[in-house]
Amino acid sequence: MPESDAARRRIADHCLHRTIAGFDLGEVTHVQLPSEAERERLVGTQFSQTRRHGKYIFAGTSDGPWLHIHLGMSGSLRVYDEGETPPDYARLIVIFEGTRRLAFRDPRKFGRVKLIEDVDAFIAAKGLGPDAMKMGDNAFAQAIGSTKTAVKSALLDQSKMAGVGNLWSDEALYRCGIMPDTRGTDLDGKAVAHLHRAVQDIMGHVMAKNADYSQLPADWLIHHRKDGADCPRCGGTITKKKVGGRTAYHCPDHQTHAG
Repeated sequence: MPESDAARRRIADHCLHRTIAGFDLGEVTHVQLPSEAERERLVGTQFSQTRRHGKYIFAGTSDGPWLHIHLGMSGSLRVYDEGETPPDYARLIVIFEGTRRLAFRDPRKFGRVKLIEDVDAFIAAKGLGPDAMKMGDNAFAQAIGSTKTAVKSALLDQSKMAGVGNLWSDEALYRCGIMPDTRGTDLDGKAVAHLHRAVQDIMGHVMAKNADYSQLPADWLIHHRKDGADCPRCGGTITKKKVGGRTAYHCPDHQTHAG
C-alpha cells in the first residue's frame, strides 16, 4: 500500500489536468496493458482525479474511463519531462501535451495497466475487503480476531482487508510481540486492538515518508530483515519461517503466541 500511495501521489501532484496527447510503448511481451483502441479513448482527455484502494491505483477522467494500475512486485510510476532520459523498463508512457510524461516501469512484468469504467464495481468484482487504512475497530476485530488461521495470513488476505503486504504484516506483528503463526482466535481483544493501531500507524508513517525506507526509524524490522540478524528491540535473533506459504521474519525472543 505505501508504494501504491506514493505512486498515486505522483499522478495527483504532477499529471492531473494535463491533456493526453498519446502513448509510447516499450517492450511489452507478457505485459498486460490497454489495447490501442482503449488508449485512443483517453487521447484528448485529462486525468482529473485519483483514488487508491489497498494496492490498487486509479486515475480517472471527469466523465469517462479510469486507468487502473497495479504495480506488481517491482513496478513503479515515474514522472519526467521531454528531454530527460526515460526510465528503464518503461512498458507504457503517457504523453501529455507539453513536456510532461508519465511512465509505468515494470522490470519483472508482474504489474498491469487496464482501462475500467467504474472503480467501485472493479473493487467489488475483485472481492476486495475494505481499505486497511479506513477500517474501524469493529471491522478489524471481525476480520482478524475471529479467524482460526495464522494472523499473518489473515493480514495478507485481501478479501478481509485490502493493502497490507508481506513487509508491513511482519512489521506490525514484530511491534506487537505476536508470532506470525498465532491464530487470530488466540488473541484477546486488547491484542487485536493493539495490532490494529500498529497496522495503521506503521503504514501511515511509511506513506508520510513517501515509501522511502531510509527515512524509517532505525529500530524497525525493515532494517534488520535478515535471518540471523540481531533484534534491536530485545537483542534476540531475527528468524524466518514459512507461514501460509509466505516468508515471515520475526524475533522468537519477544514475539509470543499470547500477543
